[in-house]
Amino acid sequence: MPSASREVVFVDGVRTPFGKAGSLYAETRADDLVVNCIRELLRRHPELPPERVDEVAVAATTQTGDQGLTIGRTAALLAGLPRSVPGFAIDRMCAGAMTAVTTTASGIAFGAYDVVVAGGVEHMGRHPMGEGIDPNPRIVAEKLVDQSALVMGATAENLHDRFPGITRERADAFAVLSQQRVAQAYADGVIQESLVTVATRSSTLGWGLATADEPPRPGTTAGGLARLRTPFRPHGRVTAGNAAGLNDGAAAALLAAEDVATELGLPVAMRLVGFAFAGVDPEVMGVGPIPATEKALARAGLTIDDIGAFEINEAFAVQVLAFLDHFGLDAEDPRVNPYGGAIALGHPLASSGVRLMIHLARQFRERPDVRYGITTMCIGLGMGGTVIWENPHFAGDEER
Repeated sequence: MPSASREVVFVDGVRTPFGKAGSLYAETRADDLVVNCIRELLRRHPELPPERVDEVAVAATTQTGDQGLTIGRTAALLAGLPRSVPGFAIDRMCAGAMTAVTTTASGIAFGAYDVVVAGGVEHMGRHPMGEGIDPNPRIVAEKLVDQSALVMGATAENLHDRFPGITRERADAFAVLSQQRVAQAYADGVIQESLVTVATRSSTLGWGLATADEPPRPGTTAGGLARLRTPFRPHGRVTAGNAAGLNDGAAAALLAAEDVATELGLPVAMRLVGFAFAGVDPEVMGVGPIPATEKALARAGLTIDDIGAFEINEAFAVQVLAFLDHFGLDAEDPRVNPYGGAIALGHPLASSGVRLMIHLARQFRERPDVRYGITTMCIGLGMGGTVIWENPHFAGDEER
């Protein structure tokens, strides 16, 4: 047992292009999506002997069918890792991949692992959110939560109620910005860098290749969004345009102890500083990132002013705006989601945590003036998660 914790680093992350639920990947298995990601990580890092991988943690929100059977282990076998490499499955709804990272990173810090693969997958076309679940009737009958807590879109409407200053117009404006930033990131070649090409099959169209995200709508305008219906409440504020869609996709990251990364010649994209998860009222789960961030910052001895880069999951525009308003950040702040987010790219639930980390690592590479950044997201049933990272390219010289 080590006498002190070890530094944990994010080596690299990749993901499949995200598809609309049941469209691009309608005839592609969920486990094959994550297998593509694991294989790509190994291909990109031949300096890593496969037998040095100590664990494979793969998250899925709906753990059944081709997302079941302890998918971390089966994906490791399918990816060609040695049989000596174990694996497990994990679920924290939208924060599945984030939790896969923090859980295995804790093992690295403790000394139980040297190198791990952590990620997530969600095929919402095959496995819609809530498929096969059987909520205990006491949850609603005993008023532990309001009925709306079980419908994510309804919780976003509740969040609009709590913060009336966050109007539909503000939410739509943020959604347009997300689309514009994704389009620019594609034009600049930013997003393509982390994508894994996936072979797709269609019984009518034959074989194809997925090389780009399917959900983005670069021509989105505020006027067009204003005409969309509000499915969760009559005359509501949440629409398909200012919320993430239903999506299919996978992502995976390579993490290591920093000394092991140095030994093997692995690159260091980010250094883990700390993380926190927090619970909130399930009826307004979108506020979860606020207390999670405050908790993580306090434990790290930092303040929001120390953070120079933000990657916030855009489950709903109102949820991001609530976070920004709380911390006094402008919706158009270039430090916040500069390459766009889930409203445009999609949100295949359990995979999105690693997608955020991929984008933050790119921010760090382009911004040596930034020392700390965060990845944060709201989580169904009333939670939030935040991970604080340090930029290894930081050009400053002060001590941490």
